[in-house]
Amino acid sequence: MRALLSVSDKAGLVPFATGLAAAGVELVSTGGTAKVLREAGLAVKDISEITHFPEMLDGRVKTLHPVVHGGLLARRDLPEHMAAIAAHDITPIDLVVVNLYPFRETAAKPGVHPEEVIENIDIGGPSMLRSAAKNFEAVWVVVDPADYARVLDDVQAGRNDPAFRRLLAEKVYAHTSAYDAAIAQWFAQQRDEPFPDRYPLAFEKQQSLRYGENPQQRAAFYVEKPGAGLGALVQKGGKELSFNNLLDLEGALLAIEPFGAQPACAIIKHTTPCGLATGHDALDAYRKALACDPVSAFGSVIAFSVPVDAAAAEVISSLFVECIVAPAFAEEAVEILGRKKNLRVLEGRATWPTHGMDYKRVRGGLLVQDRAPIVTEPAQWNIVTSRQPSAEEQRDLLFAWKSVASVKSNAIVLVRDGATIGIGAGQMSRVDASFVAVHKAAQQGHPTQGAALGSDAFFPFRDGIDQAAAAGVTAIVQPGGSVRDAEVIAAANEHGMTMIFTGERLFRH
Repeated sequence: MRALLSVSDKAGLVPFATGLAAAGVELVSTGGTAKVLREAGLAVKDISEITHFPEMLDGRVKTLHPVVHGGLLARRDLPEHMAAIAAHDITPIDLVVVNLYPFRETAAKPGVHPEEVIENIDIGGPSMLRSAAKNFEAVWVVVDPADYARVLDDVQAGRNDPAFRRLLAEKVYAHTSAYDAAIAQWFAQQRDEPFPDRYPLAFEKQQSLRYGENPQQRAAFYVEKPGAGLGALVQKGGKELSFNNLLDLEGALLAIEPFGAQPACAIIKHTTPCGLATGHDALDAYRKALACDPVSAFGSVIAFSVPVDAAAAEVISSLFVECIVAPAFAEEAVEILGRKKNLRVLEGRATWPTHGMDYKRVRGGLLVQDRAPIVTEPAQWNIVTSRQPSAEEQRDLLFAWKSVASVKSNAIVLVRDGATIGIGAGQMSRVDASFVAVHKAAQQGHPTQGAALGSDAFFPFRDGIDQAAAAGVTAIVQPGGSVRDAEVIAAANEHGMTMIFTGERLFRH
């Protein structure tokens, strides 16, 4: 039995190769892999010994040879195949272990030169993998070091499991497809083209999920690469995450993102905030956020922008919560929250690159867009009314603008003193969203007199302004851009309001 080993990732290689050699497998290898195996005391043949052709072009050509691919592709059940390779003195290769040049890692290095990236495009590796995988019934093909133990066990036992061999082949084609997708994406980036004619995507499974949005739907969680985004969070307690938990976690992190290191808390139900606030610390921010709508907060997901201490954990533990996510938790806080066996506690920072893309699935296709930029200061701060905002109003208007970005459209938020007091989300008309926000505030006894209002898009009519004024709102921030802007501005002036146009819409469908 002959094995060909050529890997960039050497993790686990030596014990695996040692086991193969002990089972009587002949080892053939290339370059750096052969060096590592020899240093471990293993007998290895260089690839040039079987091809009778030296490595050339700085290693670009070494395994692209009929002796290699003939040994991989020959079907053992076809006498004519076996006669053909015998005629050319080609020995079958029964096991291939390959993982590829680190293209994605190289391309991600800051300031990397394009020439270095191109040199990390593997040619021989994918070719061998594809040949071996095509002939999986006769050739073991291993691309994932996690499979070394199972493969070695089968080789040593003389076991041939067709289903496992087929799985190894499947993993190869998924791996080479993802590799090619990364290369294609890099080339598109070089010409500053975010939307190429063909859009290659590759994701890795982070975990299987019990079910999807509903129990009758199957589901899994995939990430762009290990540790990306939500995959970077470390679960410190509670049962496994669900599909809906992950959606709500994304909504929660989106809501606190604009506040940076400022203590902030977002309480999320069905991917949209039912309470959002800043405060002196995690506990202060939580209490203010909860006060917005404590009824809806039942069964919520909560995100913090700052670490959670024991005092905050003690107060939070009195509420039924699905998940809590924060950059860090005090040891005592983890113990307190851990008393609730079903509460999922997640620690870390799930970042999303500013140049990342946002995907939305539709029937038969995919919508791709730039990710929404983090809302900080409005791009324009255009005061369009006669009255200027006070310093206090200006602070609340900025908070309202940051808050409304994470609320589902049509979105209206009422805020006071760095906290939401009423949220109108997902309504079919903006006047209804305004009504819901005012109604929610009244339900909890929050005075709306002197509150600030944020709208994710322009007011198409003055009715929303009139409704806000009737509730006592004195300051509004909105994008502007309606054909009736003049009418809307006039209404605000009539009511003695101050209003700011930002020139930037924040729809979240």
